Amino acid sequence: MQRRQFLRGALTVASAAALGGLTACGSDEDDNTLNLLAASYGKSVGSGITDQWDDFISAFEKKHPDIKVKLETVPFTRIDEELAKRVKEGRAPDLSQGNVFAAYAEQGKLHRASDLFRIPVQADFLTSFAQAGEVDFAQYGIPFLASTPRLFYNTALFEKAGISGPPRSWDGLREAARALKKAGVHTPYGLALGPEAAEDEALTWMLAANGGYSSTAGYDFLKGENIHALSWLREELVADGLAGEPARLTRTKAYEGFLKGRIGMLNAHPLLLGTADKAKLPYAHTPFPKETGGAAPPVGLTDWLMAFKNGKREQAGAFLNFLYGADSAREYGGGQGTLPVTVSGSRALRKEPSQRPLRPFIDQMPDAEFQPMNHTSWPAVRSRVQHSIGKAVDPKGPSPRSVLASLQRAADTAERSTRSTG
Repeated sequence: MQRRQFLRGALTVASAAALGGLTACGSDEDDNTLNLLAASYGKSVGSGITDQWDDFISAFEKKHPDIKVKLETVPFTRIDEELAKRVKEGRAPDLSQGNVFAAYAEQGKLHRASDLFRIPVQADFLTSFAQAGEVDFAQYGIPFLASTPRLFYNTALFEKAGISGPPRSWDGLREAARALKKAGVHTPYGLALGPEAAEDEALTWMLAANGGYSSTAGYDFLKGENIHALSWLREELVADGLAGEPARLTRTKAYEGFLKGRIGMLNAHPLLLGTADKAKLPYAHTPFPKETGGAAPPVGLTDWLMAFKNGKREQAGAFLNFLYGADSAREYGGGQGTLPVTVSGSRALRKEPSQRPLRPFIDQMPDAEFQPMNHTSWPAVRSRVQHSIGKAVDPKGPSPRSVLASLQRAADTAERSTRSTG
């Protein structure tokens, strides 16, 4: 699954493993059996509900003895493909995890969140994440396993380079990068625009310049702020050898480089905390800066849960209300690399002394901004972004304006195509 690709191999070489009894999803079960299709991550995530499905399902079935849950997991890299296949074959699970929900919502295959959740539970979702799951102003995507990044930096390398503190602006980031380069750091800033999660890195810089991929009217790649952000990267970082080869640097490789001391700064998720600690890496993190100073809106990332219209709305609602209830949030909602998506879950996690390192990440969650996931065309457009945006910052490549113009044309074409087939 796209948003989790950067976890693969970056922090561990563990392979994906099943989390529970494998059972085919389908409609041949009795009305009180819920089929749940979920992603397995192996030990690369090592936290949260993904490691605790069995315990959670047991607790749910104890409270709801009339409802049984049959869990099937597939590797996260295949879950979108597997879900699409089953939906096409008429074998949609009752509940599924995934990265794509808009197309299913527009096809009328999903329950709205308002038809599933009790009002207090639905109102508990962080507004930014709930709104990201909307299609035509109704929520269908239910946020799950969320994250927001911050600017990580190697404090030992900063001290060696004579840098007194974290960058507070783009000028400060450039000056820090120059000092790191002078001190012999291989890649001062890890600009990960390789085709793994380039859309996240690019959006980080665009948001910091008050830009973004879309506006209320639809895709808007050619915003002046976007052109400016990519031009600044091209001229102020990449041209001076301060960011390596961005179009070739994947997020996985960026994380590895940071852990080995070859990268001085990078935009990273809380997943990096535990691994950096185990590696005894001296590091700190700070909000990603706006160009002229202050904290930029973080890019919100999340997987999604979806409830398909298989005649089991009440059972699915019971399961989801239990999953997102305050008690479950306290017991299952926190962990290395993922953050709660509810207000009560965030408050509970903040009170846990062991989770103190996550507090800065939790505190910035309400300000998160998202890729245009509510567009059915976004998966196709995202692929174009992943494979072309890195060219825009290459001093020998096409201009940022021309790359963004090409993306805008591709987005417009994809939108027309989805409307004609919808």
